[in-house]
Amino acid sequence: MVAGVYQDQGMNKAPRIELLNTGNELLLGSVRDSHLSWFGRELFPLGLRVTRQSTVPDGVEIRETLLDAFGRCDVLLVTGGLGPTTDDLTREMVSEILGLRLHLHPETLDRIKERCRRRGFEFQQRMERQAMVPSTAIVLPNDHGTAPGLHIPPVGGVSWESPRIFLLPGPPRELEPMARNHVLPILKQLYGGKDGSECRIYRVAGMGESLVEARLGLALSERGDLEVGYCARPNEVDFRLIGPKAVLDEVEPLVIQSLGSHLVTAGEESMEAVVVRLLRETSMTLSVAESCTGGMIADHMTNVPGASEAFLEGFVTYSNASKSDLLGVPTELLREHGAVSEPVVRSMAEGALAKSGATRALATSGIAGPGGGSTEKPVGLVWFALARKGAETTSWSSNLTLERIAFKRAATRSALDALRKDLLTLKTS
Repeated sequence: MVAGVYQDQGMNKAPRIELLNTGNELLLGSVRDSHLSWFGRELFPLGLRVTRQSTVPDGVEIRETLLDAFGRCDVLLVTGGLGPTTDDLTREMVSEILGLRLHLHPETLDRIKERCRRRGFEFQQRMERQAMVPSTAIVLPNDHGTAPGLHIPPVGGVSWESPRIFLLPGPPRELEPMARNHVLPILKQLYGGKDGSECRIYRVAGMGESLVEARLGLALSERGDLEVGYCARPNEVDFRLIGPKAVLDEVEPLVIQSLGSHLVTAGEESMEAVVVRLLRETSMTLSVAESCTGGMIADHMTNVPGASEAFLEGFVTYSNASKSDLLGVPTELLREHGAVSEPVVRSMAEGALAKSGATRALATSGIAGPGGGSTEKPVGLVWFALARKGAETTSWSSNLTLERIAFKRAATRSALDALRKDLLTLKTS
């Protein structure tokens, strides 16, 4: 039996949706939890949101958290604990709490056996546990694994009623298609559109969240018909507005005007996607010469579909010798000024431009740390250069006092943002 038609039980407002992730591996850090961000993105277009998330280990904590959630939410999404091993307890605990009898579901057992046969695995008797289904549950087929999902409509007790419960497998490759094909359609039919809000995210570069708030956030949050939020990263801020479409349309011109060239995009485009689009629109091409960023700029660029039309070449010249051999940086510049210096990074960019035949070239050279700095050149110092065919090379420096990986990411974003602004100027001139 699979999902059929469900009747709305009088809900006239957005439901309270909770997400419960189970598994010791999540709390030990050996597996990263991606479920909250996935459900958040998928539910919002339906006018729905996750109101609370909990993560608990396998064991008695599952039971305690389930009981705690019953009086607080209308929909409970539970991930993990549906496998064949002894630490997979979710199905049994939910059935016990709700007073539901588990019975063997022949169709599910046949699917498990057939999957084992197709993949050349021997069926293990313990796998039969995955075909045990609570008496009122609706089976959600799993096309990417053996553990089926379960949809358990509300069950009434003596003094309580359970929320609508969805038991889902833990691995994202199994959970996401199951939720997209079965859970989201059910929720859309029952509750979709009750909120009526839209979310717009304005990606901002080169402006901290306090300045964004000073220019826009305080005034907009005082309106009462908008929800204002921020997500800050080094050198970047996502400025978030949630509200009715008419209100968002009304304030968007003010947002765009106030943020000016700091606004990367008013949508889901990444910085690198914007850069690729602008390169294509202006018929420009790019090469990069990277030292401290270690190829991260090239990696970001080539993550964008269609980048091959605009991105030509990347040089990772980490050593002084490679800067000279591959980019033609004069050895006397390196001896006199050091690798992390304005003359060297300008020479790197110009060398990449000449070697590749591109019309634009970015270069980076810096001290990522934690060691290697000095009074004159502290850890976090990074020099950038942008070489342009037929125009003067520009260069600038920043002090990014971040741990090593964050330093590389921030330097990459800064370099791409400078190129973005250059291309915008070219496009509007």
